[in-house]
Amino acid sequence: MQNKGLIKLFAILFGLVSIYQLSFTFKASQIESEAAQIASSRFDNVEQANAEQIRYLDSLGNEESYNIGVAKFTYNEVKDNAMNLGLDLKGGINVILQISVKDILKGLANNSKDPIFNRALTDADALQQSSQNTYLVSFFNAFDAIKGDKKLASPDIFANRTLSEEVTIDMTDGQVRDVLEAKVDESILAAFEVLRKRIDKFGVTQPNIQRLGNSGRILVELPGAKDVERVKNLLQSTAQLEFWDVYKAEEIAGYILQVNQALVEENASKKTDSTETETAQPDETSSAIDALTGQISADSTDTDDINPIKLVGFGGGPIVATFEAKDQDEVLAHLNNPRYRSFLPADQRYVKFAWEKQEKNSELVNLYAIKGNRDNTPQLSGAVITDARQSYNQRNQPSVSMQMNAKGSRIWEEMTRIAYETQGFIAIVLDDVVYSAPSVTTGPILGGNSEISGSFTVNEAIDLANVLRAGKLPARADIVQADEVGPSLGQEAIDSGTKSFLIALSFVLLWMVFYYGKAGVFADIALLFNILLIFGVLAGLGAVLTLPGIAGIVLTIGISVDANVLIFERIREEIAKGKAIKEAVKDGFGNALSSILDANITTGLTAIILFVFGTGPIKGFATTLLIGIITSLFTAIYITRLLVDYMVEKNVKLDFSTSLTKNLFQNVNIDFLKKRKMSYIISSIVIILSLGSLFTTGLDEGIDFVGGRTYQVRFAQEVSTEEVKTSLNEVFGSAEVKTIGAANQLKISTKFKVDENSAEADEEVQLLLFQGLKQFLPDGISYDDFKEGSGEATIGKMSSSKVSPTIAEDIKAASIWAVLGSLIVVFLYILVRFKRWQFSLGAVAAVFHDVLLVLGIFSLTWKFMPFSMEIDQAFIAAILTVIGYSLNDTVVVFDRIREYVNEHTGWEFKKTINASLNATISRTLNTSLTTLVVLLAMFIFGADSLRGLLYALIVGVVVGTYSSLFIATPIMYDTAKRGDAAESLKRKEKEEEVEVV
Repeated sequence: MQNKGLIKLFAILFGLVSIYQLSFTFKASQIESEAAQIASSRFDNVEQANAEQIRYLDSLGNEESYNIGVAKFTYNEVKDNAMNLGLDLKGGINVILQISVKDILKGLANNSKDPIFNRALTDADALQQSSQNTYLVSFFNAFDAIKGDKKLASPDIFANRTLSEEVTIDMTDGQVRDVLEAKVDESILAAFEVLRKRIDKFGVTQPNIQRLGNSGRILVELPGAKDVERVKNLLQSTAQLEFWDVYKAEEIAGYILQVNQALVEENASKKTDSTETETAQPDETSSAIDALTGQISADSTDTDDINPIKLVGFGGGPIVATFEAKDQDEVLAHLNNPRYRSFLPADQRYVKFAWEKQEKNSELVNLYAIKGNRDNTPQLSGAVITDARQSYNQRNQPSVSMQMNAKGSRIWEEMTRIAYETQGFIAIVLDDVVYSAPSVTTGPILGGNSEISGSFTVNEAIDLANVLRAGKLPARADIVQADEVGPSLGQEAIDSGTKSFLIALSFVLLWMVFYYGKAGVFADIALLFNILLIFGVLAGLGAVLTLPGIAGIVLTIGISVDANVLIFERIREEIAKGKAIKEAVKDGFGNALSSILDANITTGLTAIILFVFGTGPIKGFATTLLIGIITSLFTAIYITRLLVDYMVEKNVKLDFSTSLTKNLFQNVNIDFLKKRKMSYIISSIVIILSLGSLFTTGLDEGIDFVGGRTYQVRFAQEVSTEEVKTSLNEVFGSAEVKTIGAANQLKISTKFKVDENSAEADEEVQLLLFQGLKQFLPDGISYDDFKEGSGEATIGKMSSSKVSPTIAEDIKAASIWAVLGSLIVVFLYILVRFKRWQFSLGAVAAVFHDVLLVLGIFSLTWKFMPFSMEIDQAFIAAILTVIGYSLNDTVVVFDRIREYVNEHTGWEFKKTINASLNATISRTLNTSLTTLVVLLAMFIFGADSLRGLLYALIVGVVVGTYSSLFIATPIMYDTAKRGDAAESLKRKEKEEEVEVV
């Protein structure tokens, strides 16, 4: 081997750089462990301890924390250089936010009331349910379908004051579209920047935020975030801050009574047609309030005869009345009913009803009446806020202090002057929720200072200040896909992943020594160096290590020895030919190179496709697989060669086998092609069974493909899936319940409110889940305990996922394209590499055969297997990996066929193929065995969430090994024409005659 010195230097530098990169990971882990110990020693409360840990680490941010002699690093620098752990290993939240393009368009159209515009928006919503287009394209299509003579540049749509400089009434729809595309893009970019600023202030280490194409979707990954609900509120809050004058309770109480009386009459009329009553008049308000209040105290607030509006009590000052929180929607529906709003006097016709921020652990909520106007615009908005800080009010409660700009200060001074003179109140409203409605008792407020107070915790006040300082989102942000993992589940994943990794590694190391003797030791050294390089590259690139990523590394261990197996088998062949060891080593490495490159390139191509089409953890799987392929090639070809050459030069005896394996597979002479008809029949029967099951039983599609919400819940004892399902069906209507791992751990999926992406809908579904499971949980466990996981055994919700139907359709389409794309790419590569379409046909037919069998086996077994076998993104990753593995094996055989065709020109084609299959059988079985054992180690000892993926890989390795021997090569043989077409046919006919005889 040439340039040994350069290779040694490069290997040493590569290894040192990897160790250097990984040292930051170990140092960061050490610092964070110390911080956790300090925090837990100071506080027993988990929330306080977490806050203290974050505060302590923040204090270390710019302090020197790592000294390696030639360089010194602060904690922030150590953290930035450490390996990023994914959500499934560290816990936290990973969401895809959909910025509402509909809201952006409404804003650009100044909330136009034009019926065609609004109908186009409604139609676009419907189109989005089954379209892969962006919302903007759907809106354009919907508008074109109904516009008639109406133009986008109409004065009552987009040719308005807001867009006066960009859109004029003489512009065509095409020109307006260009403007709207630019404006929508600007708004989404603005939303991206607002979210980035909010996240930067949140205190999460190694956050990741990315804009996904031009769809209006933004990916946010916050590994290590412990307070998931707090994160979701932070991300989804639009921060629409408004200041409004409010009506006093006595000014609006009469309307509440009138609506209640109208409801009483309606209810009475349903029971009898003869009852007639009069509504309360304004001058009768006080006595009516007293009467109703007395009845409320004496009777049930749910009595339709007396109190159908479900009033709990009247308020005072700015608080109009109090209701139960569960009745909010129903109350607003009554108060905003156009039939009843006619009771309002002319000067109150624009009144807006809004709820106060509900206090924790309270079932009641207060109602306010805001003095609205025709344009529904507040006297003052949050756009004037220049700074916001968490502070404390006069009662020493957490609050938020704000500073306004000059324009806001002037308006604020005027608003507070009027409120002072009229003894009125000013409501501070954030995202349509009243946080406070203070009076002004000391005269006009100068300088633009204001304060928001309410039932805040310190964290809530800090978050609100950060949100206001970062600015408001230009439109609503809905969580359309989310994955939440508790920190305890993440630690369990690390423990199980480490255990399976070490077991798999130990087996491979021992097997290589057992099979190849001293040469196996060199392969082991190369393998260990390869693992160091993989982790070093991951840390250096800032890639995220996920649980599927660990599976990818473990799989890399299984297939990385394949290159060494190929090399050692070729060396053994050369030694068997009587060559000296030095010449045998040289020829063995040279002859194996072509097969190694072809096998790894085909696997690498499928990994690239997986990386392009995959998201989140699946992208992590593809990343580690790609890195593993590259580093495996380097270590197998160069590091092993350096070690072998060193021993050869020292005249150390190398047999590349042991006494037990020396003659294994040496004189194998199986007529594979003679058995091809039987293999065709067997495969056809299994494929027919698979297709029959796929068309009848189908597959267990996960929420990735159909949409919905999934929760992983742990109980204190074993629970019956049927009993849990019955209980949940009562609250959800329909739910899927499966055991995942231990019998006290369930995976629960539901499509209840699948089309609603609001934070309120998420909270409602989760609350219903708790209510449905309460009878199976320990006594005394609260909803908050359930959400966060309580006790040392961590009882409650461990993780959750949500995928909206629109995202599910996108994932399904991307998955289909990924599989089809991999087949096309592989067909073309093999066609170019082997220059005959018959080779491509054989390889693709075998891969198609393998995919069908894996799908069929999943369809046949998912109903009774004791682990989840949902078809999701992880399963697609498994399918693509199976494609890569199957091709790896097939290409090695094809490469040997090509070599023998050129080397043994006098052989019959059938003899050439059988000889090639027999020559590679040792390598095929060796690689399959090591890969299978590695996968079984992960399957038995790894995380429960990976069992479905690993089961698919195990099935894929078995059928892939079978297909390379009995499907790919026979199909290639049956369609091949070697050399001249007539000569090929003559040879084929002659062989068939011999076979018949």
